[in-house]
Amino acid sequence: MAQGYLQVDVVSDANNFPVGGASVSIAHTESPGEVLETLTTNSSGQTENVMLEAPPLEYSLQPSEERPYAEYTIRVAAPGYEPLVISGTEILADATAIQGARLTPLAMEEEGSEEESVVIPDHTLYGTYPPKIAESEVKPVDESGEIVLSRVVVPQTIVVHDGVPSNASAQNYYVPYRDYIKNVASSEIYATWPQSTIVANVLAIMSFTLNRVYTEWYRNQGYDFTITSSTAYDHKWIYGRNIYESISVVVDDIFDNYLSRPDVKQPVLTQYCDGRKVSCPGWMTQWGSCDLGERGYSPIEILRYFYGNDMYVNTAEQISGIPASWPGSNLTVGTRGEKVRQVQEQLAAISSIYMAVPRISADGIYGPATEKAVKTFQSIFGLPETGVVDFATWYKISHIYVGITRIAELA
Repeated sequence: MAQGYLQVDVVSDANNFPVGGASVSIAHTESPGEVLETLTTNSSGQTENVMLEAPPLEYSLQPSEERPYAEYTIRVAAPGYEPLVISGTEILADATAIQGARLTPLAMEEEGSEEESVVIPDHTLYGTYPPKIAESEVKPVDESGEIVLSRVVVPQTIVVHDGVPSNASAQNYYVPYRDYIKNVASSEIYATWPQSTIVANVLAIMSFTLNRVYTEWYRNQGYDFTITSSTAYDHKWIYGRNIYESISVVVDDIFDNYLSRPDVKQPVLTQYCDGRKVSCPGWMTQWGSCDLGERGYSPIEILRYFYGNDMYVNTAEQISGIPASWPGSNLTVGTRGEKVRQVQEQLAAISSIYMAVPRISADGIYGPATEKAVKTFQSIFGLPETGVVDFATWYKISHIYVGITRIAELA
């Protein structure tokens, strides 16, 4: 057997704040009563990174009848919260899985507590799911007049309908955009694939999603959601599933990108299939993209191989829900100015909830104390620990800051 890695991140469902001191036990899903590890979350609500058995790496690098990941069951308990069981966390060889756990606070009058459960179904490349119903990759806009957005905007939230569009009883989930993309990518490709393959697939997922946003595809049909979790219509999004560190880092780096064709304003509806159980001429195949990545193709070369040479990467004109845009260059030791002050103010607010982040003063000077606070923030939120505020770090700080201040305003 090979080894993979797992970190569990525990937050309160009431406010997204970390839950420190939670007890986390890990067992094989096939034998949930035999506990392999028992861990305790730190002040940031995170366990240490633990090594777990996984099937051989090659199972996930080429189509196989063998399941390429091991499944684990995770039990989480903390005082004042309902206990939670997550079944089916997927551990791949040589990859770090991050399993989020959202705990529901106990009502004051409750004496006992019922166990909540999340069951993660098979990965789409291993399980059986309906193939995508083909659509035009660019939606007609000249005659209908249905497009209401004048430019491509990265939304703050995606409303995911957890079923086919016509299923009125399916639940809608409000998911931060980047979290949605990370979930879908972790559900539809393997984190062990070459980075260029991961980037190409993430770009396709984001472009497809932003086409749904830009065209208001479902809202113009009278629905109250952005996208569905049905593979027949959209992408596979799975409530409560784990994501992977390698995928998370890619999404944070390029989340404002999408795919375009010349003289077409809207993001391309980049459809794809696995290329093994389902064939889809003219679309990207996921296994094919893995093969090209292993052969040294770059992300844009992979995409053009499948979609044609007139495909290119574009950047959204706006990112919703942030206090200020990235300054366009990295902030590092020695940098001074208002952008530094903004980061310092946001980190100070974050440190009131994530107490491992050192408190710093907002003096507009990027010194060693600010660098240390940034490194700690990066370590908590799965970013490379550089101590430099780059694009990914700027927007992650903004995202966490906005969440914390919103909760404070509601309190």
